[in-house]
This record gives sequence, structure tokens and C-alpha cells, in this order.
Amino acid sequence: MTNPILFYSTNLKAPKVTFSEALLKGLAPDKGLYMPEEIPGFTMDEIHAFSGKEYHEIAFEVIGRFLRDEIDDEKLKALVKDAYNYPVPLEKVIDNKYVMRLDQGPTASFKDFAARMMGRLINHYLDLRDRKLLILTATSGDTGSAIANAFFGLERIKVVVLFPKDEVTERQRKQMTTLGNNIQIVSVEGKFDDCQAMVKEAFSDPDLDYLNLSSANSINIGRLIPQIVYYFYSFSRLAKKGDDVIFSVPSGNFGDMMGGLFAGEMGLPVNKFVISVNENDEFPIFLKTGNYKKIEPSRNCLSSAMNVGHPSNLARLVALYGGVMDEKGVISKSPDMSKMRHDFDAVTVSDKTTKEMIKLAYDRYKLLLEPHGAVGWKGLMDHVSENRVGKDQLCISLETAHPAKFPEAIVEILGFDPELPESLIGLESKTEIFDNLTGKYSDFKNYLKQKY
Repeated sequence: MTNPILFYSTNLKAPKVTFSEALLKGLAPDKGLYMPEEIPGFTMDEIHAFSGKEYHEIAFEVIGRFLRDEIDDEKLKALVKDAYNYPVPLEKVIDNKYVMRLDQGPTASFKDFAARMMGRLINHYLDLRDRKLLILTATSGDTGSAIANAFFGLERIKVVVLFPKDEVTERQRKQMTTLGNNIQIVSVEGKFDDCQAMVKEAFSDPDLDYLNLSSANSINIGRLIPQIVYYFYSFSRLAKKGDDVIFSVPSGNFGDMMGGLFAGEMGLPVNKFVISVNENDEFPIFLKTGNYKKIEPSRNCLSSAMNVGHPSNLARLVALYGGVMDEKGVISKSPDMSKMRHDFDAVTVSDKTTKEMIKLAYDRYKLLLEPHGAVGWKGLMDHVSENRVGKDQLCISLETAHPAKFPEAIVEILGFDPELPESLIGLESKTEIFDNLTGKYSDFKNYLKQKY
């Protein structure tokens, strides 16, 4: 028997906990984010052996390393097989440059990978403890629909999703607001950062302790660990012996990016991470100057799920590089900036350039991208060009949502409406149910007390 991996808070003022405790708490009591005290690893032989395994089998290996002694192997195998029953296409674009399409799940978004596994794990641990939870989550686009669908109908869990009223597409909204049952959706007068701030404040409010609150945002470590898997999966399918890989990750709240960083820490041979952001460029400026400053309010861009002026997961990234950042973005101990600059290339992409890239990629390669994927692909192309990356270098850009979730943008730029995946068919005719709130925490607190 080995000891379970413990998880500490990035604010360093809360007790260490097991994975199941971190999963059910969501946020540490000192408002920090949970990080593993130890990151387990794989040998290169083990990584190359993944090429003969299905996605759910790789998920069992990767997630199982973090959950050792916390869940029975057969139970975990059943959960991952149930969660990952859809394909992960790897589309060759040119030379050894690929797009990984993470848009084939039930809500046509990469968030499905984390949400479905997280929902199953939470339900498993609640059953063991005979407990119930109220999940609070903020969304800038796809998180809300993925969480709502992943937790829909689970008897031990109720979900409240907050979204910024004017910054999600109609299809994104309807994927959340047409469910009902144990899912409550709230439209907020404000930005994603306002939604996220209200959720965080609710967690630390002693008046709400009776609600048994938890989070399904990427602030929850249970969201991050499943996101490690597709980095290993794509490498196992595309790499030859001796290869390393460049990943371009369209980034907003930096949860997806953290999954990749964990993969690298576990032994995946990553040459570079290209962090591709929209006009919310707080991280590229931080990487260049060493000075971090939030963008308040966040800038409203075409790639709406990335409209984040202060990414929560930066606290984890800073911790991984030896620094300390609190929940407000204040750095009390600087991370190793030289190592970060070695590992990352941060690229900012404007809305104008995003539109140009959607058109260029389709005209040149018949590569159909939505705004977030276009930001990722543009970041990769800039990195390849500026660093004279060779034709044989394996590069993988993440496409994080299905183009049909952004029909207005695609019609405007390319002149046609993308074919709907099965998960989006019939949404238009469904009835929506959601509530409206201001961006004031006091209003949200009263709402929770009256409703629950």
C-alpha cells in the first residue's frame, strides 16, 4: 500500500487534504486552489505504450496515478469508460502540424472531458458519504453547459450556473437554460470575472456553510486532472520515438493549460507550450515584464470563453514555478520567470486577426475553426514562423469547441452555417428557464438563501 497523494492550498494557510476532500470542497478554506503535493510520473516506455490503448484506458492510467488508494481500480475503470464514449479526432493540417478536436462530446466542447469525469467522481464520493452538494459555477461560455449536462439528473447534486448576460452565444446559453430539474441557471449583469468573484465569495461566506457548497469551475482540482489525459492521448497517437511536442492552447481561465503543464510534469516530452490568448493579455504582459496586473473589466472578444481578466488558475501556474499568488492576483513570492519564459511562448490575438485566421485556415486547408480554436492556431503559426520550427516538429493545436456553437461568426466570415453536431440539434425549439441577477454579491447571497 502507498500513501494517498495529499493536496495543499496555493495560499498555504489551509490543512492538506486527500483528493476526495479537495474534490468535494472545490476551493480551500483560505480561498486558495488545491495543488497536488506530489505529481506522479510515467516513463517514456509507459507513455509510448499508450499508443495501443483506447482513450478511456489512458484516462484510467493517468487519473489513477492521482487517486491511488482512494478508489477501487474496477470502479475507476467503469467511471472512465462511461465518461469517455466519444471520439477525439486528430486532424492533420500541414506537415506534422495537427488540430486536436475536443468538440465531439455531449455539449460539443472540451469542457465535457473534465465535467463528465468530475460529475461521476463527485457522485461516487457522495454515495460513499451519504451526502448532498450544491455546486456553484461561473461560466464564460462552454463550462456552464458542460457542467449542467454532466450533473443533470444526479440525485445528490444541485447546480447553480452563473453566466454574463451579454457574453455567451444563444446556442451556448440554450444548452444550459433548457434543462431544468436539478440545474438552475442565472444571468448576471456583468462580466465573467464578476460571476467568478461571486462564486468565490459564497464559498468563504460562513452564513452559507449550511448549503454544503462546492465548485465545478476549473478552480476545482477534479476538473483539472481529467484534462491531463488528452495531452497524453494525442502524443501517443502522433509521436514517433524520440519526438517531443509543441502544444498551442487557447487560454482564458488557464485550466486547460494547467492540464498540459501537469502532463509535462508527469513526463510527457513537451518542447514548448504556446499560450494563445485574445485581447485579455494580462499573462503575456506578465511573462514579458514580470509584473502582473489584472484587466478590469475584462475585454469582450469574439472568443468569449476566454474573456478573463484574471485567470484563477494562474495561482496554480505560479505555484508550479515556485511562487505564491493569492486569489486577488497579488504575488508575494515571485515564480521562476526565466524557466517560465523557457517553457512558454505567450501570443495575443485580436478579434480582427481571429477572423482573418478563420478565413485563411478554411481557404488554404479547408480547416474549419471557431474563434477559440482560431486563436490557438494563430498562436501556433506565429510561434512556428518566428522560431523557424521545422516541418518535422510535432505540433498540436487545441480546438476547444465545435464551430456550430458560433454560427453568427462563421456565417459572417465564411458565408455558411456549420453543420450541427447531434448534441446541438433541436435546441432552438426548446423552452428556456433562467433567473436574472445584478453583479452584486449581496443579491446573489440573498438569492441562494431564499432558493436553497
